[in-house]
Amino acid sequence: MLAIRFFLLALGLFCSSNSLARETFTISYGGVSAFQASVWAAKDLGLLDKYGLNGEVVMIPGSSRGIQALIGRSTHFAQGDGTAAMNARLQGAELVIIAGSLNKFPFSIVVQPNIRQPSDLIGKKIGIVNFGGSNELAVVSALKEWNVPRQSITLLPSGAASSRLVALSTGALDATVLGPPETTKAKQMGLSLLADLSDLKARFPLNVIMTRQDFLEKNRETVKRFLRAFSEGIHVLTTDKNRALAVYARRLKLQDEAVLSDTVNFFAGKFSNPPRVDRQGMENAVELISQKTAIGKIKNLISEVLDETLINELEAEGFFRKFK
Repeated sequence: MLAIRFFLLALGLFCSSNSLARETFTISYGGVSAFQASVWAAKDLGLLDKYGLNGEVVMIPGSSRGIQALIGRSTHFAQGDGTAAMNARLQGAELVIIAGSLNKFPFSIVVQPNIRQPSDLIGKKIGIVNFGGSNELAVVSALKEWNVPRQSITLLPSGAASSRLVALSTGALDATVLGPPETTKAKQMGLSLLADLSDLKARFPLNVIMTRQDFLEKNRETVKRFLRAFSEGIHVLTTDKNRALAVYARRLKLQDEAVLSDTVNFFAGKFSNPPRVDRQGMENAVELISQKTAIGKIKNLISEVLDETLINELEAEGFFRKFK
């Protein structure tokens, strides 16, 4: 009887282990833009497998839709911008931000050739994706640092990067916000780069990793494995150009070596590792949200939504030292 009980216990543990091994964890990202690469690298470089995680990455256009899938338990992690996560938390979603790979604006102001300095933007039309997002905040932050009055320019919601590049090339826009690879294409078309917005003093949590609070509480080791893969992926993107080129080429479906090289070089100095979320960037996001939300509701928002306990554990364990 004792032998039978032992056999049944062992069988149960084996089945449980196999069930966990078969479970697939899904990570969403918001679009085919080069700044999404921190999630792509974790998958494409085999790092999820390396850290014992059966994971898949899927594109769900826009941070809001990605969050809806996360709340609906269709996914386990979502990469999106900090304001989307914070707005969802304000609306009652039990989401937490556990890491962040981009705390700078990975964009440039691309302009018509006759615009040579920030003051030349006065009276001009600047295209952005839409109001209320990182594009708008990046432009407003730049204008503030340049002492160019916000009311002196016209911001126009103009859709995706490819659409804005076309509008700029035809003269429908005077300027827009773009990142690689579109910036390289813009230069090839004879357009000018007025400024690299990552040089601004302003910070913004453009890429954060979100998960459900209950998932984190019940699956801390799984989440920790993901963060190991995510962090090592960032390290490769910033230090190993050949492997980074392969990730960008595959995901952006590009073969132009000059465009790919510019993209890798541009982002190499932009990603954060350890992937901590910049507190000033979070405060800037709160300021953006406060324009439409009662101040009382957002008083403790950062402390409620940001959970970097696993990043702290990895740092205390010396995990990030091998990346220096």
